[in-house]
Amino acid sequence: MKKILIPLLLFSMNSFSYSVGQLKPTKTNTPPVIDGRIDDVVWKEAIKVSDFKSFAPDFGKDGSEKTVAYAAYDSDYLFFAFYCYDSEPGKIKSSISNRDNIRSDDWVCINLDTFNDHQALYAFYVNPAGIQADSRFAAGQEDFSADFIWYSAGQMQPDGYSVEIMIPLKSIRFAVGDTVTMSVFLERFISRKSEHDSYPELDPAKGMAFLTQMVPLVYFGLNRHTLLEILPAFTYNQKFNRVDGNLDRIENRGDISLTSKLGIASDLVLDGTYNPDFSQVEADAGQVDVNLRYQLFYPEKRSFFQEGSDTYNIAATQSSEIDPVVSLMHTRTIVKPITGFKLSGKIGKSNTIGMMYTVDELDEVQNQQYGKYAYSPVIRYKKAFVDDSYIGALFTNREVNDHYNRVYGLDGIVRLTQSSTLEMNGFISNSRLNENSDIATGNTFGLHYNYHTRNFFTDLSAKSISQNFDSEPGYITRTGIFYFTGLLRPKFYPENSFIQRIEFDLFSAQTKDLPSSLWETSNYLSSQFYFLGSMVARIKYSASTEIFAARKFDTGGYQVTIGGLIGTNINFSFSYRRVGSVYYSDSPYQGYSHRLNAYLIYKPNESIESYSTFIYSTFYKDSDSKLVYEYPIFRERLTYQFNKYLLFRGVFEYNKYKKQIITDFLVSFTYVPGTVFHLGYGSLYQKTEWNANEYRYIDSENFLVTQRGFFLKMAYLWRL
Repeated sequence: MKKILIPLLLFSMNSFSYSVGQLKPTKTNTPPVIDGRIDDVVWKEAIKVSDFKSFAPDFGKDGSEKTVAYAAYDSDYLFFAFYCYDSEPGKIKSSISNRDNIRSDDWVCINLDTFNDHQALYAFYVNPAGIQADSRFAAGQEDFSADFIWYSAGQMQPDGYSVEIMIPLKSIRFAVGDTVTMSVFLERFISRKSEHDSYPELDPAKGMAFLTQMVPLVYFGLNRHTLLEILPAFTYNQKFNRVDGNLDRIENRGDISLTSKLGIASDLVLDGTYNPDFSQVEADAGQVDVNLRYQLFYPEKRSFFQEGSDTYNIAATQSSEIDPVVSLMHTRTIVKPITGFKLSGKIGKSNTIGMMYTVDELDEVQNQQYGKYAYSPVIRYKKAFVDDSYIGALFTNREVNDHYNRVYGLDGIVRLTQSSTLEMNGFISNSRLNENSDIATGNTFGLHYNYHTRNFFTDLSAKSISQNFDSEPGYITRTGIFYFTGLLRPKFYPENSFIQRIEFDLFSAQTKDLPSSLWETSNYLSSQFYFLGSMVARIKYSASTEIFAARKFDTGGYQVTIGGLIGTNINFSFSYRRVGSVYYSDSPYQGYSHRLNAYLIYKPNESIESYSTFIYSTFYKDSDSKLVYEYPIFRERLTYQFNKYLLFRGVFEYNKYKKQIITDFLVSFTYVPGTVFHLGYGSLYQKTEWNANEYRYIDSENFLVTQRGFFLKMAYLWRL
């Protein structure tokens, strides 16, 4: 891999350079009051920009609505403000909602590369009501599980809306010095038009490579803080299970946990935790979990893993829709850690490091088989080059007594031209089941080429995954394959008000199943239409096969999808798919399935949201068209957001296949991430009843409470 990566990186360093003008925000001794009104003295003196241009649905157009952005700072905070004019202010979409739930609203965003090295950025989103969302972006992947401490407010205006933002320097990592250069990409989204406007303007010839097109921000005299955060938390749980006909309490426990954060430098942070509370305030949404070839994927929601999480993004993973290597470090594989620490940040301008060590308490079944604890050290290193190019290394390990799984290797991104990149990775795994077993060695290698301009998108990838490759801390859906893929996407922009953009996808993937030496194929042609401002429709036809148990099965079919906004109150999506399918078992057989996915978000006012989802999946045996299973799930989540801090939420989920109902109720107060109060109650109902004569549970037409739980959490973040 070194022989491949280093020459390409050297080529990238000498192939081209890109530079834009600098912005020098105004330094102030009188910080603004963050109330959403741009009437403070500092904004009259602050640097401002207004030349926003669109990059979606098309590039290079003047923003349909005028946007003015301001930038200022003092020694401890960065300040930004937006005045978003709108010729139809009654159509602005806004809501008072919980954090990270504003992507369908109108919003503004500050994309901030605090090191100006084109490797990663913070994204701070704010809607017209001042509600926040935030994320970290690195290696082509955006992670919305990140939560930072920052402040915002918004106000509706007669001719639009205005937003103010204050970002504490303690909340971000940046290089120290008398002069600090960051870079920024300012963004505005107009929901009813699906319009994205930005400053600086994106070059249509460079597509969405915004990391290399940001404008530098130059700051002077920023304070260097010694960050210290202490987060004590108290949790209390009561759990009841129905045993022998009685609903008995099986848990009644309170716990105290402690998490801390120490800023060794402004760009290097040490996190530690003992007995952390990793409980979730809402159960994962139900998914179809029958007839699976691999386990379901659930996103990470736990706060300890958020600092530096983007460091573990690996190039050439998730490189195509058939890529089975989703992640080589998926922290939800760490289920119940009792202690852990992380070191993450920068050493110098171009070196990024991440180190993590956790001790995970195993459940009773694993305890009997392996031992009581699993020990998981992880080491990550990245060396940045010109633009967004880098070379990196990753080592993961999971050990339980004499069992271990170790993965190590290199990855990197090379910017070949201003509109194209090449990603690559190569990793080796060594695994031993116990002290008497042999060491199993496996490997994976991947290449991913991406070319993106206004009119054309090309995506090519190749990957090899040996049958013995294993990453216990990762999420990998399949091994023992070699494949190559190609995606061509021409884009057209009709000059009319009904259709804004048309895309055609031509995709082909050829995969060799290494155990059987058989080839499978995945090919499709699709067309996607962006119309009426916010509506999207897609039609897809596929001709595909799949190898399972050394047999080839037909998986081709068609899919229709439509979705978008209706007014300012309704957001919906509907998708129907009819494809050939495999029944995965020791004796697999050919079938076909119908799959319907739909959601409807209805907001009658700014504070109330109804989020309804429906999944319907069926499987029929091909030989006689006999129904094998039918799997419907209906889920309703009703939220009342009293203000930006306090919410009341109820969840109802009906799973017909499992014959069960789940209910969850939550009162949640979040002042800032970390300082929270949660009070929750949940129940599981099943169609069963206790038969005292037979001394067992039997099927019933009535629902019976089989599990019940009560949950309380209080935490307070001390930041010194």
